[in-house]
Amino acid sequence: MKEIKLKNGEIAILREAMKEDAKQMIDYLNIVGGESDFITFGANEFSMSIEDEENYIEKINSMKNCKMILTIINNEIVGIASVTSDQKERMKHNGILGISFRKKYWGMGIGNEVMKYLIEWSKSNGITKKISLLVREDNARGINLYEKFGFEKEGLLKKDIYI
Repeated sequence: MKEIKLKNGEIAILREAMKEDAKQMIDYLNIVGGESDFITFGANEFSMSIEDEENYIEKINSMKNCKMILTIINNEIVGIASVTSDQKERMKHNGILGISFRKKYWGMGIGNEVMKYLIEWSKSNGITKKISLLVREDNARGINLYEKFGFEKEGLLKKDIYI
Protein backbone atom coordinates (compact mmCIF):
# COMPACT_ATOMS: atom_id res chain seq x y z
CA MET A 1 0.00 0.00 0.00
CA LYS A 2 1.17 3.49 -0.81
CA GLU A 3 -0.33 6.91 -0.17
CA ILE A 4 0.13 9.73 -2.65
CA LYS A 5 -0.89 13.37 -2.42
CA LEU A 6 -2.55 14.60 -5.59
CA LYS A 7 -2.12 18.00 -7.18
CA ASN A 8 -5.58 18.96 -5.86
CA GLY A 9 -4.54 18.07 -2.29
CA GLU A 10 -6.55 14.86 -2.03
CA ILE A 11 -4.90 11.67 -0.78
CA ALA A 12 -5.00 8.58 -2.98
CA ILE A 13 -4.14 5.08 -1.85
CA LEU A 14 -2.48 2.60 -4.18
CA ARG A 15 -3.07 -0.99 -3.14
CA GLU A 16 -3.32 -4.48 -4.55
CA ALA A 17 -6.75 -5.52 -5.82
CA MET A 18 -8.56 -8.04 -3.61
CA LYS A 19 -11.35 -10.48 -4.34
CA GLU A 20 -13.72 -8.30 -2.29
CA ASP A 21 -13.19 -5.43 -4.75
CA ALA A 22 -14.72 -7.33 -7.69
CA LYS A 23 -18.16 -5.65 -7.75
CA GLN A 24 -16.76 -2.14 -7.33
CA MET A 25 -14.14 -2.86 -10.04
CA ILE A 26 -16.83 -3.96 -12.49
CA ASP A 27 -18.84 -0.82 -11.71
CA TYR A 28 -15.72 1.32 -12.20
CA LEU A 29 -14.90 -0.30 -15.56
CA ASN A 30 -18.45 0.22 -16.82
CA ILE A 31 -18.22 3.92 -15.93
CA VAL A 32 -14.69 4.58 -17.19
CA GLY A 33 -15.52 2.86 -20.49
CA GLY A 34 -17.91 5.72 -21.19
CA GLU A 35 -15.51 8.48 -20.17
CA SER A 36 -12.85 7.87 -22.79
CA ASP A 37 -12.39 6.55 -26.31
CA PHE A 38 -8.89 5.39 -25.29
CA ILE A 39 -10.24 2.18 -23.73
CA THR A 40 -11.11 -0.93 -25.74
CA PHE A 41 -14.72 -1.01 -24.45
CA GLY A 42 -17.49 1.53 -23.98
CA ALA A 43 -19.90 2.40 -21.18
CA ASN A 44 -21.55 -0.65 -19.64
CA GLU A 45 -19.74 -3.05 -21.99
CA PHE A 46 -17.65 -4.74 -19.29
CA SER A 47 -19.77 -7.82 -18.76
CA MET A 48 -17.69 -10.11 -16.53
CA SER A 49 -19.65 -11.62 -13.66
CA ILE A 50 -18.65 -10.83 -10.09
CA GLU A 51 -17.60 -14.45 -9.58
CA ASP A 52 -15.44 -14.41 -12.72
CA GLU A 53 -13.87 -11.10 -11.67
CA GLU A 54 -13.15 -12.52 -8.19
CA ASN A 55 -11.48 -15.53 -9.79
CA TYR A 56 -9.46 -13.29 -12.12
CA ILE A 57 -8.24 -11.17 -9.20
CA GLU A 58 -7.21 -14.27 -7.25
CA LYS A 59 -5.42 -15.66 -10.31
CA ILE A 60 -3.49 -12.40 -10.85
CA ASN A 61 -2.56 -12.25 -7.15
CA SER A 62 -1.24 -15.82 -7.22
CA MET A 63 1.27 -15.17 -10.04
CA LYS A 64 4.74 -13.79 -9.34
CA ASN A 65 4.88 -11.94 -12.67
CA CYS A 66 1.45 -10.26 -12.50
CA LYS A 67 0.24 -7.34 -10.38
CA MET A 68 -3.03 -5.42 -10.28
CA ILE A 69 -3.36 -2.27 -8.23
CA LEU A 70 -6.25 0.02 -7.48
CA THR A 71 -6.20 3.74 -6.88
CA ILE A 72 -8.66 4.58 -4.12
CA ILE A 73 -9.89 8.04 -3.10
CA ASN A 74 -12.54 8.38 -0.38
CA ASN A 75 -13.25 4.62 -0.55
CA GLU A 76 -13.97 4.86 -4.30
CA ILE A 77 -11.95 3.18 -7.04
CA VAL A 78 -10.70 5.92 -9.35
CA GLY A 79 -8.07 3.87 -11.17
CA ILE A 80 -7.06 0.35 -12.07
CA ALA A 81 -3.65 -0.60 -13.42
CA SER A 82 -1.93 -3.89 -14.00
CA VAL A 83 1.03 -5.70 -15.43
CA THR A 84 -0.03 -9.13 -16.61
CA SER A 85 2.16 -11.80 -18.11
CA ASP A 86 1.92 -15.15 -19.82
CA GLN A 87 3.02 -18.13 -17.75
CA LYS A 88 4.76 -19.94 -20.61
CA GLU A 89 8.48 -20.21 -19.92
CA ARG A 90 9.49 -18.42 -23.14
CA MET A 91 7.01 -15.56 -22.64
CA LYS A 92 6.71 -15.01 -18.89
CA HIS A 93 9.30 -12.21 -18.94
CA ASN A 94 6.95 -10.00 -21.02
CA GLY A 95 4.52 -7.88 -19.04
CA ILE A 96 1.52 -6.14 -20.58
CA LEU A 97 0.58 -2.83 -18.96
CA GLY A 98 -3.03 -1.74 -18.64
CA ILE A 99 -3.93 1.53 -16.97
CA SER A 100 -7.08 3.64 -16.60
CA PHE A 101 -8.38 6.42 -14.38
CA ARG A 102 -11.64 8.27 -13.87
CA LYS A 103 -11.62 11.34 -16.11
CA LYS A 104 -12.06 13.78 -13.22
CA TYR A 105 -8.64 12.66 -11.92
CA TRP A 106 -6.71 13.03 -15.16
CA GLY A 107 -3.79 15.44 -14.76
CA MET A 108 -3.58 15.00 -10.97
CA GLY A 109 -0.31 13.03 -10.97
CA ILE A 110 -1.80 9.58 -10.35
CA GLY A 111 -0.56 8.13 -13.64
CA ASN A 112 3.00 9.11 -12.85
CA GLU A 113 2.88 7.47 -9.40
CA VAL A 114 1.20 4.31 -10.68
CA MET A 115 3.75 3.96 -13.48
CA LYS A 116 6.61 4.32 -10.98
CA TYR A 117 5.01 1.75 -8.69
CA LEU A 118 4.43 -0.85 -11.40
CA ILE A 119 7.83 -0.38 -13.03
CA GLU A 120 9.61 -0.72 -9.67
CA TRP A 121 7.57 -3.85 -8.93
CA SER A 122 8.39 -5.27 -12.39
CA LYS A 123 12.11 -4.70 -11.88
CA SER A 124 12.01 -6.34 -8.45
CA ASN A 125 9.95 -9.46 -9.21
CA GLY A 126 12.90 -11.30 -10.75
CA ILE A 127 10.94 -12.34 -13.84
CA THR A 128 9.74 -9.33 -15.86
CA LYS A 129 12.29 -8.01 -18.36
CA LYS A 130 10.01 -6.05 -20.72
CA ILE A 131 6.75 -4.14 -20.34
CA SER A 132 4.58 -3.49 -23.39
CA LEU A 133 1.34 -1.60 -23.88
CA LEU A 134 -1.09 -0.54 -26.55
CA VAL A 135 -2.08 3.10 -26.87
CA ARG A 136 -4.12 5.01 -29.41
CA GLU A 137 -2.00 7.40 -31.43
CA ASP A 138 -4.33 10.31 -30.52
CA ASN A 139 -3.85 9.74 -26.76
CA ALA A 140 -1.21 12.45 -26.41
CA ARG A 141 -1.34 12.53 -22.58
CA GLY A 142 -0.86 8.78 -22.35
CA ILE A 143 1.94 8.73 -24.90
CA ASN A 144 3.69 11.56 -23.10
CA LEU A 145 3.49 9.63 -19.81
CA TYR A 146 4.76 6.39 -21.35
CA GLU A 147 7.66 8.10 -23.15
CA LYS A 148 8.61 9.81 -19.87
CA PHE A 149 9.17 6.30 -18.47
CA GLY A 150 11.23 5.15 -21.44
CA PHE A 151 8.62 3.36 -23.52
CA GLU A 152 9.39 3.32 -27.24
CA LYS A 153 7.14 2.84 -30.25
CA GLU A 154 7.52 -0.67 -31.68
CA GLY A 155 4.73 -0.70 -34.21
CA LEU A 156 1.41 0.66 -35.39
CA LEU A 157 -1.86 -1.29 -35.50
CA LYS A 158 -4.11 0.13 -38.19
CA LYS A 159 -7.91 0.18 -37.79
CA ASP A 160 -7.61 -1.80 -34.57
CA ILE A 161 -10.25 0.08 -32.51
CA TYR A 162 -13.36 1.41 -34.15
CA ILE A 163 -15.24 4.28 -32.49
